[in-house]
Amino acid sequence: MNVSTASRTQGAYTYSSLMDKPKILVVEDEQDLIDLISYNLRSEGYEVFSCRDGGSVLEQVRKVKPDLILLDIMLPKIDGVEVCRQLRKITETRTTPIVFLTARSEEYSEIAAFDAGADDYITKPVKPRVLVSRIKAILRRGVIVDLNHKQADIRIGDLEILWDEFLVYRDGVPISFPKKEFELLYFLASKPGKVFTRDMLLTGVWGGDVLVVPRTIDVHIRKLREKLGEKYIQTVKGVGYKFSIDAE
Repeated sequence: MNVSTASRTQGAYTYSSLMDKPKILVVEDEQDLIDLISYNLRSEGYEVFSCRDGGSVLEQVRKVKPDLILLDIMLPKIDGVEVCRQLRKITETRTTPIVFLTARSEEYSEIAAFDAGADDYITKPVKPRVLVSRIKAILRRGVIVDLNHKQADIRIGDLEILWDEFLVYRDGVPISFPKKEFELLYFLASKPGKVFTRDMLLTGVWGGDVLVVPRTIDVHIRKLREKLGEKYIQTVKGVGYKFSIDAE
């Protein structure tokens, strides 16, 4: 049976009718849960790999080159949020979808996960069919904006946003951002002066299949302002946010 495989193109995921199976790395310390998840994913045609602690994830990633990483928060050695941060700093996984599957249901844990670069956040317990459906949706939709095509670099005033490098330069000085902060900034700056509601930003950056609280947008905007200053992103009361054309 032919199974689609995901191939990276500028961070997006496109599918071809190759024989290779999409690879999923499950990072979870409970073997029973690994076995259950692996069974259901393999039944859907995925190739599944696993590791049981945060300290061995980077080594496994370089060996497996997964198309998606399913990550718990409470892990031995290094917790999942820190693992996610580390994964977003290396070239191999800068844009690889990372889905948290965790028993931590607190809002601050969810915000910390997205701030570290997560693409989705699922709380345990979850029905296997729901989990598989969410994974399929993440792999199907890719990352943000229109990543089936190369994104142009953006230059506005003293700010340069370089898509390929996932870097922002202000007055020639590089500033590094976590994945979702960078994507949110790029999304806003791609249409300076346009007002985006929180729902529009959630859909445009996180995608319509991901359940994210609107407060997540406010947290990411605050962090962007902490690094860039106040002049670039303006709040439109009662509506949302816009990238200021006065920043040019």
